[in-house]
Amino acid sequence: MIDNNVIARAMTMMIVAMLALPGIDAIAKWLAGSVSSGQVTWSRFFFQIIFMSPLLLRTSGPWFTRALFLHAARGAMIAFATLLFFSGLAYLPLADAISIFFIEPLLVTLLSALFFGEAIHWRRISAISLGFAGALIIIRPTFSEVGLAALYPVGAACCFSCYILLTRKLVKNEDPIRLQFFAGVFGCLVMGVALAFGNASEIAILDAAWPRPREWLLLGILGLIATACHLLVTYAYRLASIGILAPFQYVEIIGATILGLVVFNEFPDPLTWLGIAIIVGSGMYVFHREAKLDKFSIQV
Repeated sequence: MIDNNVIARAMTMMIVAMLALPGIDAIAKWLAGSVSSGQVTWSRFFFQIIFMSPLLLRTSGPWFTRALFLHAARGAMIAFATLLFFSGLAYLPLADAISIFFIEPLLVTLLSALFFGEAIHWRRISAISLGFAGALIIIRPTFSEVGLAALYPVGAACCFSCYILLTRKLVKNEDPIRLQFFAGVFGCLVMGVALAFGNASEIAILDAAWPRPREWLLLGILGLIATACHLLVTYAYRLASIGILAPFQYVEIIGATILGLVVFNEFPDPLTWLGIAIIVGSGMYVFHREAKLDKFSIQV
């Protein structure tokens, strides 16, 4: 029997998380002029480790398992996704970047067919193609202004899709808190190596310098929001099904639009809203089809 109170609590968790998550991106965009996207990414995982450490007392089981390599690959994918997305925020309006990133559910469907042999029929192929067309509508005017940097959210979506596939493989046997902790550890390690390489090679997005106190404070807040929101999403999915909660992911576009307007005086133009509508419509259809087969897993 479905407990409506439990479902309502899960939906509330999901909505709060989706409205708050754009705060991470707003801080990253705000810091873009003084702190490199690589250093912001490293800090996001560094603070995640700090905030997740006390919660590890609730977990049990061996630390070093055969799945450790998958944990490392998962941490690397979320690190690359975060780096690419934060890099794109230096060039793109907040709502535009997040809207383009939402081709991710469509990519997950494609990659599931490629790597897991899952069936994909013409209706979903049509929805995926339409979603990509919506992304192109948003990208096209920006691409003419900033060039390849407009594709950063696309790269971020590709990496995050791989992260989701690895999550699907691991979440069946791993504690969600430990999953999140390992993502922070390996994300931090990957970005530490990337920053060392970037400094030696003078790559701008991987430049590293000691942040000022105000910047440290903002980076800490960014890490806190990221950790809290991802945990909210994790526990929401433990209370309600993907079919009920997944569509609420698109609430994030609302949060991004509000923050973009208030903080950066950005508001999507009519063409961008058309692209957003196409992506959301395509994604909702894919969610509806995949939820019946329970193919999407908890996104931690």
